[in-house]
Amino acid sequence: MPAPDDANNRAVTVAFTSEDKYDVMVLLVDDQPIVGEAVRRALAGHSGVNFHYCSDPAEAITVAHAIKPTVILQDLVMPGVEGLALVRQYRADSRTRNIPIIVLSSKEEAAVKSEAFMAGANDYLVKLPDAIELIARIRYHSKAYLNQIQRDEAYQALHQSQRKLVEINIELQRLTMIDGLTGLSNRRYFDEFLAMQWKLAIRDQKPISLLMIDVDDFKGYNDTYGHLAGDEVLKLVAATIQESFRRPTDVTARFGGEEFVVILPSTPQAALRLLGDRLCRQVENLNLPHADSTVGKWVTVSIGGTSTIPRSSEPFLPFIQDADEALYEAKRAGKNLFVFHGQERPDSSDSKRGGGFPAA
Repeated sequence: MPAPDDANNRAVTVAFTSEDKYDVMVLLVDDQPIVGEAVRRALAGHSGVNFHYCSDPAEAITVAHAIKPTVILQDLVMPGVEGLALVRQYRADSRTRNIPIIVLSSKEEAAVKSEAFMAGANDYLVKLPDAIELIARIRYHSKAYLNQIQRDEAYQALHQSQRKLVEINIELQRLTMIDGLTGLSNRRYFDEFLAMQWKLAIRDQKPISLLMIDVDDFKGYNDTYGHLAGDEVLKLVAATIQESFRRPTDVTARFGGEEFVVILPSTPQAALRLLGDRLCRQVENLNLPHADSTVGKWVTVSIGGTSTIPRSSEPFLPFIQDADEALYEAKRAGKNLFVFHGQERPDSSDSKRGGGFPAA
């Protein structure tokens, strides 16, 4: 086995097996080639050990970055660099911070040993140590270091898997709340959101409003243009609805078939009437041809709405039924218009449903 290159004072690597990868990588930093050769001989014949000798302490950090040792044998007394200062440099560097360091000293001194451990050394040996003791400590520290790396990698892999699982679960949960065709919320989310907003409206005694929207003569549209074209119309109408109600508290949902619904928390009657009328015009202005319409030549919608300040323990199902009845009133009244339930019966409906807001 060749001796370290003393003439050029360069780093030397010696492999003790023919394998390409070794379990243990030893980096010796010592300015004395005779020590380098002695350590090389002590490690010779031990399988799974890779030995790297660096005689220039100024190159130690760079060499450690390059070879990624599992243990560093560090001399304390070297020209130009104080050994413990180099130990502190290892510990200050993120790439060498956790590598075990065995300090090599020429004598056994309690004060020096204590200072070495305070600087970050893991072990302390008087050179030249017995070969059996040296290899035992090298293997011990290397194994502990490699085990820590494996634990860290396993933890990182587990953490990443858990994060991906959370992301997948969030996405799955989102998908269970989204209508696949239109991208609006689905009926399930509508029911859950309305239940929550209903309770808040009862607690805060604030108005809550609801719009029920239905595409006029949609069966005729499908019969004339086909179901794929009908799906495209539903997407365009859904996008128009969603664009019209952009407050964070507003929820637009597909109620079923060609029917949509909008929950409008903190929205009184007067505002609801304006919003319903405006949406009718926005859909008509899409200018989507509808040859089979009984209203006109474009796709249109009919809208029913209701608004209330709910009382304690009052269920929200009648609230939905009010909007649905208003929708059918709009259909019977000629379609392509908005009807507020009770607008023709202010004495019995608007006063109690409006929660104090003036009727139109």
